[in-house]
Amino acid sequence: MSYVKRLPCPCNAENKPFLCPLFTATLPQLAGAAILGVGIWVKVDSGSILSFLGKIDNAPPELGQVLQVGYLLIAIGAVLLIIGFLGCCGAVRESRCMLLLFFIIVLLVFIAEVAGAVVILVFRPLADQLFNKIGKAAVQNIKKDYGGNADTTALWNSTMNSLKCCGFYNASDFVGSPYYVNHSSQFPPQCCPNVIHPCNAAAAINGTMSPGCFPKIKQLVNDNTVVIVAVALGIAALEICAMVVSMILYCKIKSTMA
Repeated sequence: MSYVKRLPCPCNAENKPFLCPLFTATLPQLAGAAILGVGIWVKVDSGSILSFLGKIDNAPPELGQVLQVGYLLIAIGAVLLIIGFLGCCGAVRESRCMLLLFFIIVLLVFIAEVAGAVVILVFRPLADQLFNKIGKAAVQNIKKDYGGNADTTALWNSTMNSLKCCGFYNASDFVGSPYYVNHSSQFPPQCCPNVIHPCNAAAAINGTMSPGCFPKIKQLVNDNTVVIVAVALGIAALEICAMVVSMILYCKIKSTMA
């Protein structure tokens, strides 16, 4: 009768070195859960920036593709959860099939992420053009409906209260709007949070007005760029580590079964 030597079980306390592959395979699940949560929040939270941009009338058609980022994050998170499960099972059960499948899927996800990063860098100038189109549509939306359309007014009020901003570019976006006309050339109170007297052109001259929402969004992105890049590099490093460990286990199981 042939004897097949098996690797020690990762769950045994006496075999603590084998907890590392199991731990490494579990980390993609944690990353997947986080990404999945962000994707669900983007799609569900009506106050998110993407949700706000999607509700602007006459927005450029290209914006629709950007707004699908929530679904993309949900898909990526779900995939990471699944491959994390495969990695855990493959490490615990010492299954070469699961480990190989884990390696292939992680590799495909890694390639897709690299390709996505390259596309973002190559087409970054187009993003500026897209935001210029969004800005024109947003200003037209304010001048036409703010103070005259309840839904539009509520949308902008919610956004300005959340971001502590005024208009899309600045307070001048409200000039000519129904609110501006009906309130004796005054701007919304969100534009002058620290001013007791009427929020008008005098407040703008004194420099007491809130910045525009677009500059505030750009500042928010710029302030968190380092964090975003660090998280992306961390996930990439984790995926590379997971692929290396899965191949080491795959080859180890093969050698012990020979």
